[in-house]
Amino acid sequence: MATLLLDAGLLVAAPPTLLRHGLLLTLREAWPTCPIHFVADLAQLPRLLHSQAYALLIMDGTALAAKVLPTILSQVRSLRPWLPTLVLTGRRPPVLPVALLPAAAHRLLSHHATPAEVAGAVTELLATAPTLALPQAPCSPHRPYHAGFSPRELEVLALVAADLCNEQIADQLCLSVRTVESHRRALLHKAGVRTPVGLVMRALREGWVEA
Repeated sequence: MATLLLDAGLLVAAPPTLLRHGLLLTLREAWPTCPIHFVADLAQLPRLLHSQAYALLIMDGTALAAKVLPTILSQVRSLRPWLPTLVLTGRRPPVLPVALLPAAAHRLLSHHATPAEVAGAVTELLATAPTLALPQAPCSPHRPYHAGFSPRELEVLALVAADLCNEQIADQLCLSVRTVESHRRALLHKAGVRTPVGLVMRALREGWVEA
């Protein structure tokens, strides 16, 4: 990775949510030595952009009201017109006037995108930054991305995929049924799905569990 990228780093503008946690894991997996800077209050974004240059800006657009996002993007364009920008949006990306979008390369990507899709979008955007030589950085197939799951959650996930009920999982892991239920809710939330079937399907697709 070029020295400029190592020095500038990535700026992630997002509140401290599970989405930001998962994004951090994805970026650390793909670029383990690259500095990652965070700002939780997006109102502070203009101040940071004014005082320091970054290789890439990643914004959690889902944390902003529909009327606020265009204002923030307009400020970004004014302060750093050639800063590559990735905006994570809801399932339906907002339609934004071209005049408000960064002059540099930019992408609107659903926050439900897979880690590989996020890493791919970041790689494409960084490739447009002047003088930056970039590594190829999709997640390694030998180190599967686990969406921020704890070791215990992965154990529960494997048993859910094996079609065990809560009582059976509790017995096998020496946990209470209530604890198992809590782990299952966390798994659904972190995986970004609503049902156990959706959880298992994504777990198999992402390689979180073996088929």
